Amino acid sequence: MPAMPGPVADEKSSLLAFLSQQRQNFRTIAHGLSDEQARLTPTASALSVGALIKHVTACEGSWVERIAAAPDYPAADSVPFEESVASYANQYRMDDADTLGALLAGLDEQERITESVVAVADLEAPVPVPRNAPWFPSDIEAWSGRWVLGHLIEELSRHAGHADIVRESIDGATWFELMAAADGMEETPWLKPWQPAA
Repeated sequence: MPAMPGPVADEKSSLLAFLSQQRQNFRTIAHGLSDEQARLTPTASALSVGALIKHVTACEGSWVERIAAAPDYPAADSVPFEESVASYANQYRMDDADTLGALLAGLDEQERITESVVAVADLEAPVPVPRNAPWFPSDIEAWSGRWVLGHLIEELSRHAGHADIVRESIDGATWFELMAAADGMEETPWLKPWQPAA
């Protein structure tokens, strides 16, 4: 796995490459964790690595549904508010029934869905602003598909930072050594691939 996106040919491939890199960061951060470790919340927040993967997968899915439905609202916007709130809260918990493998498989599947939607999407199409949460602006009617993909890159990178801190709090592992281990890199004087504690 590369430490950064490769060369890009155009706007869509650029947006997808940088979004894919953020997803890869979650796979790297989760490398070597057991389900039990992925559920741990060792920092002052209630966030776990598994819950963050669950959240960003759902978040990406929601925004990609908006791109696919543009210029209309997606069907999910008709879900009763209380049901939406409960679903949103569940995104931040890695339940006992959740496994890290299944959460990562869900992230992989969302990547496939995103790439297929973006391949045929008009990045200029207006994507209606959601009206179901107080943090969405009331003075804007729509964003472009381009804006939505930029926002997803921002959202996933912010939460990858959260996951980085949680992972380091679990076992001291940092991103570069995890990347080196996941990619099977040779040890160098300045980079030692992560290894599980004996």
